[in-house]
Formats: sequence, C-alpha cells, structure tokens
Amino acid sequence: MVNKSTPPLIDRIVLGIDPGTNVMGYGLIAIKGNQLTLIQFGVIHLSKYADHAIKLSKIFERITTLIQEYHPDEMAIEAPFFGENVQSMLKLGRAQGVAIAAAISQQVPIFEYAPKKVKQSVTGNGNASKEQVASMLSKLLSFQEIPKLLDATDALGVAVCHYFQQGAVKKSKGGWEAFLKENPDKIKSAPAPTKKK
Repeated sequence: MVNKSTPPLIDRIVLGIDPGTNVMGYGLIAIKGNQLTLIQFGVIHLSKYADHAIKLSKIFERITTLIQEYHPDEMAIEAPFFGENVQSMLKLGRAQGVAIAAAISQQVPIFEYAPKKVKQSVTGNGNASKEQVASMLSKLLSFQEIPKLLDATDALGVAVCHYFQQGAVKKSKGGWEAFLKENPDKIKSAPAPTKKK
C-alpha cells in the first residue's frame, strides 16, 4: 500500500531530443523540486541506413523504446534550424515529426524549443557553442566525460531548457538565479547566465 503522505522520489522525468537524420541525440533528466538528476543520454546512429524511410522507421522505433523504458512525463524537442539547403531541412523536419509522432503514440506531451532558446536557458548566451553547452551541462548534471558526439549533450540541453521554462520558473520566480542559490555545489566555476536586456 502506498503512503500518500510520503513525497515521491521524482516529480517528473523529461526526455530531450535533438533531431537529426544521421545522428539523433537524446537525454533524460529526473526532476525533484529544484533538483536535477541525469538519468541517461546518448545518440541514435542513423547514417548506416541509406534509405531515408528506414531512418524514419528507426527513429520511431527507438524513441518509442526510450519512452517505454523510462516513462518520461514530457518530451522536449529542438525545433529545426532553418538553413539554406531545402532538402536537408525537409529531411530534418521529417525526423523531428517522426520523433513527435512516437511521443504522441505513447501519450507523452511535447514541447518545442528554438536552438537559441536552449542555449540561452542552459548557458545564458543564445549564441553559445555546442562545447559551451556541453561544459555547462557537465557541471549542472555532474557528469565527468563529455561525449564525442555533442548531439547527446544538445538533447540534454533541450530537457534542461524545458525544466527552466516549465519547471523552475513555475516553482520560483527567480529562475536561474534561484536554482543557483539552492544548488551552489552544482555550478562552481561557471558564471550565472545574464538576463536579456
């Protein structure tokens, strides 16, 4: 029998996705109050599949498996960055759409964030490099080894962005500043992000 007065170990789990047609990043974080914990992060390798339809099938299959394994409460996904190559953008949009469809099929709510919004939320700088995002996340989520493929940390960044946009902001008006006050051990050498003027 569950004791209803006992607080849950985890408030919610967020799955972050960095869409890609050759490599797709994913990251899962657990949230309890204003505490963030890394669950898992990695990449889905798709370059070995020549046929685009097979890639899409593999994306659907792998995202569905992640959802069934970790039971995330929400999925946060990065919006495609609009470039000059229309064909590449079309393929990337399809990859994002299939990942979203996988979440919908498992009844997981979806939230979309622009790349600049993700970088701003994680580092305080909307023009930060992938390396800067990865470095900040390694401090924030206490992992030592930064992966070679930064699609994995990009996906974690989307999940953390969602936390700051939906979670921390609701729980505390201070956002980043409140989080840093409550978690001084998480960020040692990194400066707090500056607010937009």
